Amino acid sequence: MDSVTLSAISLGILMVLLAVGVPIAFCFSGALLFMILVGEVSMKGMMMWGLQQILSPALLCIPLFIYAGALMSDSGIARRLLEFVDIFVGRVKGGLGYVATIASAIIGAISGSAFTGVAATGNILIPEMEKRGYPRPFATALVTVSSVLGVLIPPSTPMIIFGYVTGTSVLAGFLSTVGPGLLTVLIFCSINRFLVRKYPLVLLPPITTREKARQIVTKGWSALPALLMPVIILGGIYGGAMTPTEAAAAAVIYSIPVGFWVYKGLSFRSFCSISRSAAVSTGTIMIMIMCSMMLSQTYVVLQVPQHIVKAVFNVTQNKAIILLMINIILLFVGMIVNDATGIILVAPLLLPLTQAIGMNPIHYAAMFVTNMAIGSVTPPYASLLYLGMRIGKVEFMEVLPPVMIMILGYIPVMLATTYWPTLSLWLPRLLGYV
Repeated sequence: MDSVTLSAISLGILMVLLAVGVPIAFCFSGALLFMILVGEVSMKGMMMWGLQQILSPALLCIPLFIYAGALMSDSGIARRLLEFVDIFVGRVKGGLGYVATIASAIIGAISGSAFTGVAATGNILIPEMEKRGYPRPFATALVTVSSVLGVLIPPSTPMIIFGYVTGTSVLAGFLSTVGPGLLTVLIFCSINRFLVRKYPLVLLPPITTREKARQIVTKGWSALPALLMPVIILGGIYGGAMTPTEAAAAAVIYSIPVGFWVYKGLSFRSFCSISRSAAVSTGTIMIMIMCSMMLSQTYVVLQVPQHIVKAVFNVTQNKAIILLMINIILLFVGMIVNDATGIILVAPLLLPLTQAIGMNPIHYAAMFVTNMAIGSVTPPYASLLYLGMRIGKVEFMEVLPPVMIMILGYIPVMLATTYWPTLSLWLPRLLGYV
């Protein structure tokens, strides 16, 4: 049996196990076991390679960012950010929708996770938006889909994984999705502005310029510790003072006293609960990373990437068509697995193909992560969407129409990122990372 057939069967096993609800790590283990038994790949060699990869210090920033995001969600940091942004747009029709989108971008710059964004803002924003006249399904959809900005606005946990498995600069990768992220903010705000015209929204009462200035000062002062978090994280990374791992550790250390003594949103009991939950999430993710990386490595050993390049070039050598094919593959992968799984499994396989067509690796990183971001709200996998539904207390068929509108609005971001390299490369070039 040739290597391509073996790989296709192993992927089929993986999809079936995922579909029936087997835990993700065991799904990869089942596919990996097939490759070892039938593909004659060394189990000892794979285990030693997997352990070597998982013990890399570069992966340490993942659990630290997960921990920082969990602390931020319950500490009161998110609420202060929302209250501050609401000063500027709370009296504009659709203003609270702008708050949802912009706050997701800011929270993304703190936590690096889409799940933290919807968890931190959903419980606060969705009920408040409903009070001001937004239909609850629309409010849930907007908050949930805007949370993909946590993947695009640096630091981004998926980009850390991408950089690690492909050997791409993580810092340059962070910067590459800033352009797509800002374009996403603009498009989602425009969609919100267009759709809310038919809703009888309740706006905040008008205030004088003096009162507005007073609120900016008072609420700005209250939000200052929260606003300093992205400054510390991003300033430390790009100022050269900290590595991403050190910045993640600084975020954890900073969020603990802010949560306990500044905003007083943390108690000893909640702190222990958050720590335990973050530890469980970290353990699950790291086991999944190890198993999926070993499966991906079996494909490399069997030279599957080279076969993919050859097969695609037999169909076409047109770069634009190849890029479209890659986008379709990534969109499909994002619909059936989470972003970390998709990155570890597919990014190394498609890397030789992008190199063969002369694609800049940082551009490839931006295109890949941009596709994976929207996959988290695209059924059937849609893990972020299901979390948003639970927080918003809405049914799937209620939230699906507004979600699909926003997904369609995201397609221009994907196409612009793919076919306009400057969108993702201008900032890395400006700062000398490319």
